[in-house]
Amino acid sequence: MNSTKIHFYVNDKAVETHILTEMSLADFLHEKLGLTGTKVSCGIGICKACTVAVTAPGARGLERVQACIMPVSALQGYRIITIEGLASGNTLSPQQLTVLKNFSFQCGYCAPGFLMGITLMIDHLKRNPIKKSDMHLFIKENMGDHICRCSGYNKYYEAMNEILLKLE
Repeated sequence: MNSTKIHFYVNDKAVETHILTEMSLADFLHEKLGLTGTKVSCGIGICKACTVAVTAPGARGLERVQACIMPVSALQGYRIITIEGLASGNTLSPQQLTVLKNFSFQCGYCAPGFLMGITLMIDHLKRNPIKKSDMHLFIKENMGDHICRCSGYNKYYEAMNEILLKLE
């Protein structure tokens, strides 16, 4: 049986592994690294609960990846940020604190995907600022396809507005 040796980074930690089969990134994070914050709901990349942020080799800035459908074998040299990578030790990130302050989630299952989506928007806006008057449309375009089964959209939207409107 042939295996492929692959090297990438997860939350700034080097990972080197041999891949024998096409394992999804979500399964790899859960089963091999013990990182269970990335949630799998639909399993086909539609709901966005499994969103992680990645940087491809040589790329500038983060990109959205649905971990439930991304094969680990495609991530050679990538840098991956999961929900666990947002906090610094025991200190939550500004986006995590704002989501908590706004009571944005009920069951919390979709929260990691929403938080990673917010992280991706922050990164995008730092590289490509927009007018504050365009922020509502920007949020809708970037987060409109995230699914919250508890219907917590308004609270997430409030948190996103609070975070993103502070960016200069």
